[in-house]
Amino acid sequence: MKDITIALAVQNSICGKFDENLSKCIELATNASEKGASLVLFPEMNLTGYTSGEKLQSIAKPLSDDLKNTLQKISTDKSITIIAGLAHKESDNKIYASHFAIMPDNSFFIYKKTHTAPPEKKTLSSGHRIEICKDKSNEINFGIQLCYDAHFPQLATLMSVKGADLIVIPHASPRGTSKKKYESWMRHLTARAFDNGIFIAACNQTGENGIGLSFPGVAVVIGPDGKVISKYLKNKEGLLLSKLSYKKQKSIHAHRMKYFLPNRRYDLY
Repeated sequence: MKDITIALAVQNSICGKFDENLSKCIELATNASEKGASLVLFPEMNLTGYTSGEKLQSIAKPLSDDLKNTLQKISTDKSITIIAGLAHKESDNKIYASHFAIMPDNSFFIYKKTHTAPPEKKTLSSGHRIEICKDKSNEINFGIQLCYDAHFPQLATLMSVKGADLIVIPHASPRGTSKKKYESWMRHLTARAFDNGIFIAACNQTGENGIGLSFPGVAVVIGPDGKVISKYLKNKEGLLLSKLSYKKQKSIHAHRMKYFLPNRRYDLY
């Protein structure tokens, strides 16, 4: 890992308005690059909008070559890794909450949500692979979790054991105020960072989505010591920029009482 400036996008994503959502994604990614970020993270299903109801069938999209090529051009031209997502319809008509990373060197990575929330199980299929993205352009390894995934500590530990420096956690989490959502996240996201000695970056959708759901925004970056580095509590579109320090990670990993993974009982679990 090296020092890196990341941007977390809080985006208003309207269900079924794919072209408009994509244009906003490109605008925010461009702004993030101009502000000095070399990686930008978007909320869960930011390109299609979020729903777990019947409308999911009509808004879900394949991960087309046109989409990948469009974002690849931005990634290459602006030297920024773009991590975005959609309701992803496969050729067998199964739909996944998928998030993908497109990197300046033309690398591509995809993660399909492995833990669907109870209201999602009727419409969303679950992914079955847990891999780490090796972003060579930024010299950082990161895992992706989606919203409900973050409530399973073993998932974060497995990603950490596989070499993640950072876990990004895009959300489409409605209801409540920005303050209340932030307080909710603080119950578990700080623990994921502290227990594993990794950075955590999480962001959420904001505003009305056109079919009755309202999202309170929020973005946060947490250090490997479990302390909040930066936060965004405005219930409107915007970017949170934050620097991830290799020195901070190294100091935690070098401390025998602050880095726990080397002492895990791998022979037991």
